[in-house]
Amino acid sequence: MSRAAKTDACPLCGKPASAAHKPFCGQGCRDRDLLNWLGNGYRVPGEPAGPEAFGGGEDGLDSER
Repeated sequence: MSRAAKTDACPLCGKPASAAHKPFCGQGCRDRDLLNWLGNGYRVPGEPAGPEAFGGGEDGLDSER
C-alpha cells in the first residue's frame, strides 16, 4: 500500500476520506473523533503533573504576573 493511499483513508474507520470532512470519511467519524477528544479518549498515560509543571506556585498561579 502506498503512502498516499494511507493519508486518503479515514483515521477512524479506514474508508476513503470525504473532501467535505477530510481527513474523515463523513460527519459520523468526525463527531466520534471530537467526542474522543472531549472525553479524554486520546490521553497519554503518565505521572500526574503538579502545579510546578505549569510554572505556577502552590496555588497554581504564576507569581510573576
